Amino acid sequence: MLGNNETILLIEDDRVDIMTVQRALQKNNLSNPLHVARTGLQALDMLRGANGVVKLDPLPALILLDLNLPKMSGIEFLQELRKDPQLSALRIIVLTSSNEPQDRAAAFEYEVDDYIVKPHSFDEFTRAVAAILALWD
Repeated sequence: MLGNNETILLIEDDRVDIMTVQRALQKNNLSNPLHVARTGLQALDMLRGANGVVKLDPLPALILLDLNLPKMSGIEFLQELRKDPQLSALRIIVLTSSNEPQDRAAAFEYEVDDYIVKPHSFDEFTRAVAAILALWD
């Protein structure tokens, strides 16, 4: 289980999906700090403390990553993250609307912990978040 003070970084550009993740975490009684980056570039700045952005300290225990992002795709984010020795060991779960086999294969090439296709209903989404949290038990 995630420790109470361990943070989560959500990399997601869709406002509704951000709110859905927040609600699903609450419904699963998880009160861990949640940081949100709207692009992969913004997330990298948060992780590195670059471009005038305050570095996340401590680094997040978990990153939830959408693949369909503006400016830098989720796969491009993974490429950049895994090249960085300071960040390469971070745990990442892809949480995306893409059910494309090539996206799944590309994500696992970069050693993601899991790949979850976003469910359509809130109840299913809440169960998906519960499954993500079960990885830490």
